[in-house]
Amino acid sequence: MKKEIGVVLEDTSTGVGRAVRACFEFCGGAKTLLKSSRDVYIKVNAVDLKKYCYTDPEVVRETILYFKENGARNIYVIENCTQGNFTRLVFKATGITRICNETGAVPVFLDETEPIPVFLETLESFIDMSAFVFERLIKNRDENLYVSLPKLKTHSMTQITLSIKNQFGLVHQNSRIADHNYRLHQKFADIYRVIRPDVALVDGIIATNHGHYIAESNRDRCVYPMNLLIAGTDPLAVDVVASKLIGFSVKDVEHLNLCKDFGIGEGDIKKISIHNSHLLRERQQKLTYQLLEDFPADLKILRGKTRCCKEGCRRNTETVVEVLHRDHGGRGGFTILMGKGIDPKEVKKITGRVHIAGGCAIEDYGLELVKRLGKKNVTMSAGCNNLADTLHGLCGHMKVSPLKLVPLNPLNSLLTLCTAKVKGTRAKIPPVL
Repeated sequence: MKKEIGVVLEDTSTGVGRAVRACFEFCGGAKTLLKSSRDVYIKVNAVDLKKYCYTDPEVVRETILYFKENGARNIYVIENCTQGNFTRLVFKATGITRICNETGAVPVFLDETEPIPVFLETLESFIDMSAFVFERLIKNRDENLYVSLPKLKTHSMTQITLSIKNQFGLVHQNSRIADHNYRLHQKFADIYRVIRPDVALVDGIIATNHGHYIAESNRDRCVYPMNLLIAGTDPLAVDVVASKLIGFSVKDVEHLNLCKDFGIGEGDIKKISIHNSHLLRERQQKLTYQLLEDFPADLKILRGKTRCCKEGCRRNTETVVEVLHRDHGGRGGFTILMGKGIDPKEVKKITGRVHIAGGCAIEDYGLELVKRLGKKNVTMSAGCNNLADTLHGLCGHMKVSPLKLVPLNPLNSLLTLCTAKVKGTRAKIPPVL
């Protein structure tokens, strides 16, 4: 007889600690979940230090305390943040380092670990995964407990970002550029075939609308209080329920649909037993992953008609523009090219400064524009999602200092960067000055 797949929703308005404990007890409790090593690896979503985009620190704290109180030996909090940043800084700015120090957990900055090649079956290509992750959670999978703590967010490039996408943080940043295009969902599904969490607990205290990396000045339109946690031992099933909570079906989200087709988890919501389902009915929202497109009025964007992948150079670039403009007073007065099949007549009209996003547009017009406008007026971000180069180019054009993007004293940030460099970080970050 097939085992029932269950997902639970818990209300956090009566206490985050109570809700966290109820979620893990629903999943079998620590005595059942802990494996032979009694070690716990908690993959947080600490993609960046910007408000509303990372796992709530209290959820992290209560998860650590739950397993510590119930016999865990070592507890590791792991992450490799987004390109353009480095994890040691993100952990410090978000308070995750402080929580680890207070609870005795060990922060692991995966960008400071060695890479190891891992083959992705469907894409037939290799990625560089953290050797720390490979050794502990793939090679010795049966000995260690792996817990995923994603945040409930829409995502401008992948519709939603939950348990399955959370694993992209196990991959070194240099391996995230290739296939960060129309093949991105397949990449997520392939990674999920390689490694899957034992438990997924989604931090749904708030949800984000209009993407995952919202401008703080737009928070009234983009931050939705939900006061929920969603958990289960089948991460795909958890993602299916969490997606429904914010208005998406499996068919709306390609990587969920691919995982369902692979048969790696339950993707049919009719076959999932939802505990406390009244909370789903009462708090369900219809959110969107589309950006507000709140750009400078004098910014011109030329998008390719043949190809302009929202999973890569398009939404990656436009998200950065929106945040720099709304939160940091970023200016316009320049042109952005992205994608394949841009009208050459429009390109010939370009004067002044230009940012070329992605390999397609660079291949078609990079050399021409450098020759005509001069190298100092043209910036480029090669590949499909080279966020470090995108930040560098756009900060320059929009007159925003990269140091202003960090809510810490600039000297503190630079000292943290020096430490990360000494420790061997492989993070792709833009020049800070």
